[in-house]
Amino acid sequence: MGVKDILAEDFQITVGEYLKRNKNVLDCLTKYQTACARLSRAITKASTQCGCVRIDGRPKTPGMEGELCGDCRDVIEKEMGEALFYLTAICNSLDISLYDVMLNEKKTLSVLGNFSLK
Repeated sequence: MGVKDILAEDFQITVGEYLKRNKNVLDCLTKYQTACARLSRAITKASTQCGCVRIDGRPKTPGMEGELCGDCRDVIEKEMGEALFYLTAICNSLDISLYDVMLNEKKTLSVLGNFSLK
């Protein structure tokens, strides 16, 4: 087991310990949805309010130009962490290893390559 494997497992254990009193999967689902919405809003604000990045919604384009400023990066990383926390809480509620999910998704992407339709 590598350091990255241990980090994912350790994070999942830490989330489980933190949520001992609040393990209701419905609460975790709604908090995950809220966290994802906040993440989307933070990315949008980086473009519309700060202007450090430009989002281009046209097909066949990378979609982003520019670099996140320090403030926007901090906010977006915080919101990503919150979303990751609640995704991990959902994994814990369903007795699913987050690391296994990541590993299986990586295998799928490796096998399907550009044909994954994602």
